[in-house]
Amino acid sequence: MIKISNNVTISEHEVVVKAVRSQGAGGQNVNKVSTAIILFFDIQNSSLPQVYKSRLLQLSDRRITKHGVVVIKAQQHRSQEMNRAEACCRLQELVKRVMVVAKNRTSTKPSRSARKKRMDGKTLRGRTKTLRGKVKDFS
Repeated sequence: MIKISNNVTISEHEVVVKAVRSQGAGGQNVNKVSTAIILFFDIQNSSLPQVYKSRLLQLSDRRITKHGVVVIKAQQHRSQEMNRAEACCRLQELVKRVMVVAKNRTSTKPSRSARKKRMDGKTLRGRTKTLRGKVKDFS
């Protein structure tokens, strides 16, 4: 069970993990401690809510294939169990990234009425200096 948040989890049967032997020196396959892990997660057939599925499919990430499968590789010099945990952690981070909704940014520019109020409070000299190089009508 991979816990994403309080109400979203991914069950173990949705994630396929395959062990791959790493290449040794000279190109021959050798048994090392650092067995690489490849994790496959099918987005469309998962139990995630439809909103997160669509956001994951729209995400521009090289780990997501065009068929909607997340492929994560972990090949640190660790045991197979630790590599599996690392790959699951990366999947968890990927799903958490689509769960966060960006806030709408408010404009930092002063409003038209605020600019007019500021211009009304200036002297003629200050108003002339402010408008130099600008063609704006504050009436």
